[in-house]
Amino acid sequence: MAALFGARVRRLRLAAGLTQTELGDKVHVVGTRITQIERASGAKPTLELARALDAVLGADDLLVELWPYVYREAFPDWSRRFMECAERAVVIREYAAHVVPGLLQTEPYARAVLSVGLTLGSEEQLEERVAVRMVRQKRLRTHDRPELCVVLDEAVIRRPVGGQAVMCEQLERLLESVRDRHITVQVLRFDQGEHDVMGGSLTVLAMPDGSEIAYTEGAHYGQLIEDPDEVRRYSLAYDRLRAEALPPLMSLDMIRSVLEDNRHGSNLPSRTQRRRLAQEQLQQSGGRQLRGGSRRISGGRRPRP
Repeated sequence: MAALFGARVRRLRLAAGLTQTELGDKVHVVGTRITQIERASGAKPTLELARALDAVLGADDLLVELWPYVYREAFPDWSRRFMECAERAVVIREYAAHVVPGLLQTEPYARAVLSVGLTLGSEEQLEERVAVRMVRQKRLRTHDRPELCVVLDEAVIRRPVGGQAVMCEQLERLLESVRDRHITVQVLRFDQGEHDVMGGSLTVLAMPDGSEIAYTEGAHYGQLIEDPDEVRRYSLAYDRLRAEALPPLMSLDMIRSVLEDNRHGSNLPSRTQRRRLAQEQLQQSGGRQLRGGSRRISGGRRPRP
């Protein structure tokens, strides 16, 4: 993909009649950086540079759309392999233990999740990761979109990732997503107790040829499983989780309930504001009593000398 990206940059540059140095000047990098991009050598282009090249060369977002696939090549082989398989899967079954799955995340929620990664190096890297995640969601709107079945641990909908406002928007997104018949969302309640996939998340991909691939993920690791016997065990574990989860309609009711709680909580004043309000009310109450008392004294019978 880096070679394809570089070839497109070179073709567009030549069509524009620019040298590598001239193009570099226009996008504020040295000419040798353009050489590296065209030869697919050196560091991968950043999202910011891809946007600049797109604008200068009039590529109509071609380079920006290619960029996530170039960026993906920086991931470990197993992670890249999983993303490639997910893009071809006809059914995606996912259990999420900690956060909403990437395919259903809003951009603010994704930014909050990705900003806490231990491998995050800069704000630019954060924006690149968010961009890649948003691009992956486009497949849910294509003609060959997969069937998506998601089981959310109750902790996922109750933890206010990004704050109350961001979480409310995310819960609304979950409710809206199930309007598409190819998406199903269920909630696994806390009271179901222990289960086979505790401590991590699980994804089972059904491929066009009928085979299945499993992927397990923790906070800082991931594992791709392709051995048929192991995949079968994970597939059965997912089926058990789905059977133990609330049915889809009851799950949506629970998500709505949590959303309303969050909306109510976001409208509540802070502890400091509540303390100040209580003090003001106490002062006002005391003042009214004093004023009322003086009126009763002045308006009553004159005391005897």
